[in-house]
Amino acid sequence: MSEVLFVPGAGEVEDLSAAELLALARSRKSAEDRAAADLLDVAARWADLHPPESIHSAASFTVPGSQHEEPIAGEGAPLVAEFCCAELGTVLGITSTAAKKLIGQALELRHRLPRLWAQVQAGAVPAWRARVVADTTIHSTPPLTVEAAGFVDAQVAAVAGRVGSAQLDRLVAETIRRYDLATADPAADPEDGYLHVDPRHVTVDTDDVHYAGTMRIEAEVDIADALDFDRAVAHRAAARAALGSTESLDVRRAKALGDLARTQTALDIAGLTAEAATADANEAGDLPAARQVVIHAHFDASFSGDTTVFGPTGRMENGRRLVLLDQIRSWCADSRTEVTITPVIDLNSELTAQGYKVPADIREQVQLRDRMCVFPFCSRPARRCDVDHIVPWDDDAHAEGRPQPGPATTSNLACLCRFHHRFKTHSPWRYAMVAPGVFEWTSPHGHRYRRDHTGTTDLDPPHPPDVAAPPGIPRPRRR
Repeated sequence: MSEVLFVPGAGEVEDLSAAELLALARSRKSAEDRAAADLLDVAARWADLHPPESIHSAASFTVPGSQHEEPIAGEGAPLVAEFCCAELGTVLGITSTAAKKLIGQALELRHRLPRLWAQVQAGAVPAWRARVVADTTIHSTPPLTVEAAGFVDAQVAAVAGRVGSAQLDRLVAETIRRYDLATADPAADPEDGYLHVDPRHVTVDTDDVHYAGTMRIEAEVDIADALDFDRAVAHRAAARAALGSTESLDVRRAKALGDLARTQTALDIAGLTAEAATADANEAGDLPAARQVVIHAHFDASFSGDTTVFGPTGRMENGRRLVLLDQIRSWCADSRTEVTITPVIDLNSELTAQGYKVPADIREQVQLRDRMCVFPFCSRPARRCDVDHIVPWDDDAHAEGRPQPGPATTSNLACLCRFHHRFKTHSPWRYAMVAPGVFEWTSPHGHRYRRDHTGTTDLDPPHPPDVAAPPGIPRPRRR
């Protein structure tokens, strides 16, 4: 006789024992893993429905900017129509880039890592582990051939996907050597078994601004450069302490990094008193500004007589994070700082240009209003986007004596990143501005989304839960 299982509701969870809660956690995790495996299968099947041939069936000729076939997995995996990723992404509540990544990893697993794919679908390997492996084989440099990917697949599948990132990197490097994929490079050591790739870089993460007004910097440099850098930072941090700074060593080292960034104009303050350094800075009129501050920050302001009173907190466009007025003051207070103040723009006014081209003042207003690309779930900052005519501009309207249907006016303009600008122009997706800065989109399959400065809202009614719920646990006895 089979045991009757049930899935408890929110109120009934409070009555469960410790053992029953653990059983519930296990069943939920099992359901999550099963759903993730199913999602990979759905992504691969979605790609099957959008092969490159679907582009040519949708349009009889190619125009500049239209979609193209795109390889999003390794050699041997099928190509897909470029625009197919966006609709799957919006249904899942993720960006088009994340959807492309999901589809690419699904195709990589199904076509180039079939053993690992089978283990995922059988529930033996979690989907997230397999996706890490697929992402590594997709982005290998040089690219892995079908045979090389098969070798990686056999090794990873043999341990049921339990391979760490370092082990995976070594495995790919060994595969590159085994299949002789590395490009001849006189600087590479043929005996070390690793592909010679120059890892040096300096990356400033401008998209992630901490609430404290800081950014993260990551770098990979030569050993000698790294040691020189460490000595320079330590020296400048010590100099700040000698000048009377009571800040922590970490803070002084962070500020020393800013000094190094302005080396060509920063003053050598070693051995000087704070007063002498300030006087020297004031007399150095021939030096260019050591820091140029162009800050796009927004604060609430009120008037007290002839004085403008700003609120203590505001919002930075870069990173869309909270910023304190005191932080802005401190950034502008350092010596030899050039501050650029942009005029205040009324976001509620309607601005109109005479022709197709969007002038700088209207572009600035639209960027400040939209803040980001207005396609559902896209997070690209507005200042890195195109300004799109929602209703397209008609070049023939004036010559034919008709009113212009798509004028360059605030209410007909929106920020779209280049991909979604092309996407809107060359696909069946349509959108309209229903209020200032509020946009409603309709996908080719009829899904509707609202996008405003708070994010994306799915306008479709919620779907009922699946009839076949995952296995639960026995109903607890009431006392």
